[in-house]
Order: sequence, then structure tokens, then C-alpha cells
Amino acid sequence: MSDIQIAVQEQPFDQNAAYRWLSEQHSVGATVVFVGKVRDLNLGDEVSSLYLEHYPAMTEKALTEIVAQAKARWDIQRVCVIHRVGLLQTGDEIVFVGVSSAHRGEAYQANEFIMDFLKSKAPFWKKEKTTQGERWIESRDTDQQALARW
Repeated sequence: MSDIQIAVQEQPFDQNAAYRWLSEQHSVGATVVFVGKVRDLNLGDEVSSLYLEHYPAMTEKALTEIVAQAKARWDIQRVCVIHRVGLLQTGDEIVFVGVSSAHRGEAYQANEFIMDFLKSKAPFWKKEKTTQGERWIESRDTDQQALARW
């Protein structure tokens, strides 16, 4: 069985199943999980939904490369990245990033690295529906600043 799971899907994901897979090995001493959700407020406007588009071959390649970089930098055991696409409503889960390792420091750092690079480098396009209409979401300066740490 591979130590990496990557999925891009429309349907909701099962956090519990992903966590169990990440932490089932007896050598795992730490499992760190991040789950991102659709917020109800962005840039001062109420958000009712978010539509995510992607180019499948390009997206999966980018996610695989990001995870490979994390595995090369830190001593981590398993990685699970699940990203949803399609129409999502406020409160829906968008992304799951989980990392397991023998020690918490490695798991925390690798998880944050993967999420920072996923947010800025993975080819997802997001369109919000707000009270002011629809708009495409652009990368923020804070996202680029997060990358500079690595």
C-alpha cells in the first residue's frame, strides 16, 4: 500500500476514514490534520457558495509534486490530501491535508508546508457567489508571504 493518498473529487470526504488510514501504523506518534471550509464572509461580503474548477491532469501532478517535496524535507510516514471541486455551499469542507510521523514537529511542519503550497501553487480556480454578485478569487499577498518562509 502506498504511503500517499491524493484525491480531487466533488463528493464530501470522510475525515474519520482518512485519519484512521494516516494513523493506523504502530510507528506513528503524531497525526496532524487540517480541514478547510467555505467561509460565510470574505473581503467584507457575505458568501453563499464557492465554485472550484481545476484541470485534472495538471492539478494531480501539482499535488503529487508538493507532497513529494514535503516527504523529501521531513521524516513523515503518510500523507493524505483530498480537495473538493464543483459547487460548495457555506460551511462545506473544501480540503483535507493530513500528515503522520513518528514525531509531532515533523508532522506539523510538513502539514503546514503542504497547505501553503497547495493554496498558492495547485491549479484550482475559485469563484465566489456573494451578495454583491460573483467574483473570481485571486491569490493574496499573505499566501505568497507564507511560501517565502519555506
